[in-house]
Amino acid sequence: MEDEIIIEECEVAEKGCKEKPVRVYADGIYDLFHFGHARSLEQAKKLFPNTYLLVGCCNDEITYKYKGKTVMNEKERYESLRHCRWVDEVIPDAPWVITQEFIDKHQIDYVAHDSLPYADASGAGKDVYEYVKYVGKFKETKRTEGISTSDMLMRIIRDYNQYVMRNLDRGYTRKDLGVSYVKEKRLRMNMGFKKLRERVKKHQEKVGMKIQTVAKTAGMHRDEWVENADRFVAGFLEMFEESCHKMGTAIRDRIQERLRTQQLKALLYYEWEDDNGDDEDDELYADDQSLGYYSY
Repeated sequence: MEDEIIIEECEVAEKGCKEKPVRVYADGIYDLFHFGHARSLEQAKKLFPNTYLLVGCCNDEITYKYKGKTVMNEKERYESLRHCRWVDEVIPDAPWVITQEFIDKHQIDYVAHDSLPYADASGAGKDVYEYVKYVGKFKETKRTEGISTSDMLMRIIRDYNQYVMRNLDRGYTRKDLGVSYVKEKRLRMNMGFKKLRERVKKHQEKVGMKIQTVAKTAGMHRDEWVENADRFVAGFLEMFEESCHKMGTAIRDRIQERLRTQQLKALLYYEWEDDNGDDEDDELYADDQSLGYYSY
């Protein structure tokens, strides 16, 4: 008799009567709220044409007791749910195991969750959804593969050093991050070496690309390059020979002019000596000084 009543209630609910929306309940911890959470709530919201989605979230005390420490506190987790477009109502301090009393209190028609059995850490049963499955009020949703709170925590743990350096660079102190002085210095040194290796690698790649470009261009225009090189060398030699010729001519002319000046000075000196003798040495000296005009 009870089974028939349950079946009738389910049939009425599944019709999705416009006057009265189907009240669907989903629950969880929702730590580090991500798109996997949002998709599961979207599925729950779309179970019926007219659905009112209630989402229960366990508080910190019960979560720490049965599952462990969370990153976000209960208020942050509640607020994350309130900003999800699929959620109509958030129920804080949700129970770990759903009871008939809780169902009646919130007038829940169905409970939506993925079908994997969740061990009841409280000891009330084998599966926290055992009762709602038994009374026929359980609706299955699908998990989103590749994303979960545990996976996100694993990423942080795996890249712990990088995240520590990231926050140190943004102004957090080692005390804020719970890092020792030695650990901080070691991290900074390692990150410095890493950045140096990255710069060297990037420079090597850039040089390699330039070499490839030059080699490719040389292969395509080899004959043109050879012709241009020959023309350049020939032009350079011609200019060099012309410059050398001009320089040699200038040096030769300068030497010849200096020799002529010296010869003229010597000739005039001897002429003055013959004409005036030793008594006129002073005059000769004066005239000899005037010959400086002819020096180069």
